[in-house]
Amino acid sequence: MASCGVIVGQMRMRRLKVNGVRATYHCMTRTVNGEMLFGDREKEVLRKMLWQVADFCGVELLTYCILGNHFHVLLGVPVAEDVSDSELMRRYRVLYPKPTKYQVASAKVMEAELTAGGEEAAAIRSKLLARMGDVSEYMKAVKQRFSVWYNRTHQRYGTLWSERFKSVLVEGEGTPLQTMAAYIDLNPVRAGLVEDPKDYRFCGYAEAVAGFLEAREGLLQVWVDRVQSMGDALRSHRMLIFGKGSGPGNGHTISREQALKVLEQEDAVLPRATVLRCRVRYFTDGAILGSKEFVQGFTGSWQIDRGRKKTPKVRELTGANWGNLSVIRGLRRQVFS
Repeated sequence: MASCGVIVGQMRMRRLKVNGVRATYHCMTRTVNGEMLFGDREKEVLRKMLWQVADFCGVELLTYCILGNHFHVLLGVPVAEDVSDSELMRRYRVLYPKPTKYQVASAKVMEAELTAGGEEAAAIRSKLLARMGDVSEYMKAVKQRFSVWYNRTHQRYGTLWSERFKSVLVEGEGTPLQTMAAYIDLNPVRAGLVEDPKDYRFCGYAEAVAGFLEAREGLLQVWVDRVQSMGDALRSHRMLIFGKGSGPGNGHTISREQALKVLEQEDAVLPRATVLRCRVRYFTDGAILGSKEFVQGFTGSWQIDRGRKKTPKVRELTGANWGNLSVIRGLRRQVFS
């Protein structure tokens, strides 16, 4: 099962299928009122939770970025498959690495009932599997677990996150996936925190450069259709981020402010590395991102899911040479900022 779209009703995400292959999503969520609540300590706890919950849910965290009031994740959700009882218990223990006495006892009971089989075992499997292989469950688990930690640590009460998170279904290979990954990794550059995302420890690219195995596997998955080694993946990703020259100050010779002035002009086209330094609403509000053919394949399902009378149009991205990238949702407000 797969999902798409900017989430209004979270259950909508399970209605669309992606031809029996892994589905990929860009998800983004903000703190309530956009408050800047996260310092380095909070970001580090959230970083660990992103990886921890991904392991439990059986999804692939391809890349991510955590900022002061929001975070982005690029998730690969595999096709549903059988999960053994031993794997279920391993994932349970991943979620509770320092269990309470109750959780230890609960795990022992669960193992015994799974071994015994019967209705109790089936109920346990069903309950655990319902939390796995689904992007909504992943986001729910991350946000809930972090909220509990944050409120307890800061003696705070009430809602931490805005009610909804945004999600865009991304074509799971080639230019769409690679461009989305680069856009996410460039968040600290757009925020003015660093000139090079490798210097910002709370993003997937920086972890991959630093040698973190899971982050490297995620980046390699992003580039698997074009490269054969981790070194090639790092070089290719850096070339996409910086353009020709593969470093800060090279390839994108004008500032973000200058780029925005150019993009205000009709039919303006800039290098992709330059435009990626602007906030591009296609990547957060476009609903479905991919080749024209990929997006076209979802128009019927999107129309039914949203209760629209008219079939939505497939919109090609503007402002740069995006390589045949399209979205399903027309953006009425300013696209670049």
